[in-house]
Amino acid sequence: MSTATLTPTPTETAPAKALHDEGRIGLRANLRHIGALARRNVLQIKKDPESMFDVLLMPIVFTLLFVYVFGGSVGGSMGGGRQEYLNYLVPGLMAMMGMNISMAVGTGVNDDFRKGVMDRFRTMPIARSSVLIAKITVELGRMMVATLILLGMGFALGMELQTSVFGLIGAVALSAVFSAAIMWIFILLGLAMKTAQAVQGMGMLVLMPLQFGSSIFAPTKTMPGWLQTFTDYNPLSNLADAVRGLMMGGPIAHSVWVTLGWAAVITAVTGPLAVAKFRKKS
Repeated sequence: MSTATLTPTPTETAPAKALHDEGRIGLRANLRHIGALARRNVLQIKKDPESMFDVLLMPIVFTLLFVYVFGGSVGGSMGGGRQEYLNYLVPGLMAMMGMNISMAVGTGVNDDFRKGVMDRFRTMPIARSSVLIAKITVELGRMMVATLILLGMGFALGMELQTSVFGLIGAVALSAVFSAAIMWIFILLGLAMKTAQAVQGMGMLVLMPLQFGSSIFAPTKTMPGWLQTFTDYNPLSNLADAVRGLMMGGPIAHSVWVTLGWAAVITAVTGPLAVAKFRKKS
């Protein structure tokens, strides 16, 4: 009587199966996954309300600081006063606000890896991009809260909308589109850096020159020629000028198209890189 030897059939591991099934996920399932993951991120904020301090306080602090410290001198150089500078500053701060808040996406992704949350996600048959898009969705919501507080602060101090409500909505929408693109850069940094502190440090090295070497806080005509050249190509200058034109009047076509072009290029380059890095790391 012969004895049959049974050779075990190799089976896929959970992470491998999740990656194999990812290509089969349809649009509706993908949207459902994004919604569930976004809800998870919102619940995290609910459990840690201190994470909203930057959103709630940053617009108030920056508006008061720049208006009352620099408003008289910069506003005077513009041919007006503090009121003139307020109308100039608030649209610029809308462009800056999204950049500062975007940094939280990178630190959040980095922190999730450190805590082992991604080990749970890797066993699920979900698209890797849905995890990242959910992060961006929640951060855009935080940005909208900060923008509403900024606008409320501006109107309370006497800012005057010189176009229309539709221009204001367009300014907010343009800021959101550009901020969503920038978030992919910070996600990539969050995946590449070892700690959240490193993400913040590198983020500040990138943000500071872009913010202060732009038209956000002051007109660029008094800057040195080489710096004016930098500001001409700085996407934040174009975003600030576009938002300012939509809210206060003036030419907007060039600045809007340049801003949308920057957003498209940044998303097209860093988005796939971030998803690929996330898939490889997880």
